[in-house]
Amino acid sequence: METGYCVEQLRKLCAIDSPSGFTERAADYLMEELARLGYAPEKTRKGGVTVCLGGEREGLLLMAHVDTLGAVVQSIKSNGRLLLSPIGGLRAENCEAENCVIYTRFGGAYTGCLQLCDASVHVNGDYGEKKRKFEAMEVVIDEPVEKPEETRALGIETGDFVCFDPRTVVTGSGYLKSRFLDDKLSAAILLGYARELKERHVTPRRKVYLHFTVYEEVGHGASASVPEDVAEVVSVDMGCVGEGLQCTEREVSICAKDSGGPYDYVVTTALVEAAKRAGAAYAVDVYPHYGSDAEAALRAGYDVRHGLIGAGVYASHGYERSHVDGVENTLKLLWAYTTE
Repeated sequence: METGYCVEQLRKLCAIDSPSGFTERAADYLMEELARLGYAPEKTRKGGVTVCLGGEREGLLLMAHVDTLGAVVQSIKSNGRLLLSPIGGLRAENCEAENCVIYTRFGGAYTGCLQLCDASVHVNGDYGEKKRKFEAMEVVIDEPVEKPEETRALGIETGDFVCFDPRTVVTGSGYLKSRFLDDKLSAAILLGYARELKERHVTPRRKVYLHFTVYEEVGHGASASVPEDVAEVVSVDMGCVGEGLQCTEREVSICAKDSGGPYDYVVTTALVEAAKRAGAAYAVDVYPHYGSDAEAALRAGYDVRHGLIGAGVYASHGYERSHVDGVENTLKLLWAYTTE
């Protein structure tokens, strides 16, 4: 399977800041790219992107999300710096000393860096003992501000979005390192899958839809906009890699159960069978701390079967790492599951 296009799309998607609630530019990009590939995508009222890839019989909905972790300005401190409120599962210790952009509603954007309060080791004797929590950290703005009124004069206010540098790197050995591989890697994989269908002039053996959701990180991404003829939903999200799990970054993970309970037995079995047919390197795992768009659809009341797959991703919600082999194996599974 062609992975070069997926890597290219990953770079482009990661370069677009899109924490939950601030995803319009990412959705616009998906609309443009899907149209360029020859499809007719539509935006949902919530701001996600849906598209039908063709096929007949009962529908299958493949989902990935392009919203990410991030933060908003909770308050402007007396020193002119910013206290943050996290979006989704952003951890303070995973973004200490990271560069960021503050997007004002009306006055442009400014850069800054999230630092521990009193961050100079040569001054702060308790630097190593300080608990890394957002209330103990602050965004140091790259502007000469020392008072709240000076910060507000820039146009920065409570509720403005703060987005962290993804630091996307593709190594010569095929490793993909970046913030927000969860789930922009899977979004890139679904774009690659759609491209493969066009390039090979293949029609899926059942009707296939894609849904790029934009509120997954806050729990309600796929709680709407499931087409009426869809009988099955499969989240294509990050596969967990860690102690006690079998999956590596070079494989596609098939999830049997996560925090929300077991995935549909028939769907999970069919996904394993498809991986075997395709010769895809895969692992079946149970994720101890996880939830997906497929479960959001079930909680919303949709009567559908559900499954979850994804390329293995290490260090989730931090500076994440995967591999092009994991991308290829995920594509192989999707191809066998939908066309063979």
